[in-house]
Amino acid sequence: MELMPQADDQATAKARSFFEKARKVAETNNIDYAIDMYLQGLRHAPDALMEGHLPLCELALQRQGKSGKKPSMVDKVKHLGGKTPLDQMLNAEYLFTKAPDHLPYAEAMLKAAVAGGYVKTAGWIANLIFQTVNATPNPSAQTYLLLKDAYTSIGQFDKAIVALQRASKLKPSDKALADEFKNLTAELTMVRGRYDGEGDFRKSIKDRESQEKLHGQAGVVKTEDYRASAVEDARRKIAENPELPANIFELADALSDLEDEQAENDAISLLENTYKARSDFSFGKRAGELRIKQTKRKIREAKAAVEANPDDEQAKKQVAELSAQLRSLELDHYRLCVKNYPTDLSAKFEYAVRLVEDKQYDKAIPLLQQAQRDPRRKIAAMNKVGFCFAEKGWLEDAVDVFTKAINSYEIKEDAAAKELRYNLGKAYEQQGDTTKALEVYRKIAQVDFAYRDVSSRVDRLRSIKKKPTS
Repeated sequence: MELMPQADDQATAKARSFFEKARKVAETNNIDYAIDMYLQGLRHAPDALMEGHLPLCELALQRQGKSGKKPSMVDKVKHLGGKTPLDQMLNAEYLFTKAPDHLPYAEAMLKAAVAGGYVKTAGWIANLIFQTVNATPNPSAQTYLLLKDAYTSIGQFDKAIVALQRASKLKPSDKALADEFKNLTAELTMVRGRYDGEGDFRKSIKDRESQEKLHGQAGVVKTEDYRASAVEDARRKIAENPELPANIFELADALSDLEDEQAENDAISLLENTYKARSDFSFGKRAGELRIKQTKRKIREAKAAVEANPDDEQAKKQVAELSAQLRSLELDHYRLCVKNYPTDLSAKFEYAVRLVEDKQYDKAIPLLQQAQRDPRRKIAAMNKVGFCFAEKGWLEDAVDVFTKAINSYEIKEDAAAKELRYNLGKAYEQQGDTTKALEVYRKIAQVDFAYRDVSSRVDRLRSIKKKPTS
């Protein structure tokens, strides 16, 4: 669970309690009460993105899909502003859950998150606003400028520059924006220089020991000393209060970070035993995640052995066995996630993806169609639905889904867009419509000639068209 670093153990425990209750209430379709429970939890852990804000957003989309009532005038007055940034953020988020398509609520939430220093939340809601405003026919320069300020405040200068570029396009004669773009670009260069350079960044550290601990917690690579001390700290906390969920999760994560098989197994056993004792699936879910993480580590090690010695048949066999084991683990893990958290759209998407890999298309399609309600996974889910239809031989339906996804996706040349077009071309080809298939493949080749086997498909289809017909 991603809580703020400042959150103490008691606040963490309270937040977890509210989030768990919210999940259970949501399963009874009492969405409004579940929303209140999530907001109560976020009051104790304002930056809990994965277990607070994201499932709350998913509930809001479900509520909207069921034609839930929008906030009344009384709601708007009651939740207008607030004394503190936290009050302002939660009030705005309450209104946002009742009307997720009303951008000003999200913008108010973003301003409050930035003011309160809730960096993860600010980054997430800013990205959501960015995607939304990009897709609107008449985007607002003011919204892009708000995004620019927010991204700058949380140190994401590259995204701030893109937002500023969008605003400048809407106001091409605004010299101040052009000047600000130069300044922001220079600022990004300076920041990168400080982090890339050897001397200046290190000289700026006043308290080296505490700074190293901070980097050890947040960094991708953790030193062995830090990982060992993290285990000792976690054991000390759990000895003082073994019933506190936060302490159990902390020890399990610390053991897993050692990347030692015995320590990983101890972490998984700790979580699974707690799950059995308390019937709280959050522990079982984390155990599954650690087991998957462990298997992926073993696969990396086996692949490294194959790269070092391509003739190592035992290592090759191990890669194949572990890969099959990983597929089975992930399939079972996400099945349990969907069973225990039936309103979690991200779990449905992940489970569906594994079902597709297992060629269980009929089971995957309904889950993917539900996952489309999540804006973050809408296009990917549509792509998978189209793929399933094509594999089932429902080629007309596959073409319809791929075409709809392409038309609704605002970015036309990224990897997702190319994959959609490629799959559409294959569907046309399977239908026998070589003219339309060639047209789609040609458009991909014009953007990325080396994409998959597009160039050979274009050559082959062109040669077919040139052959005289009898």
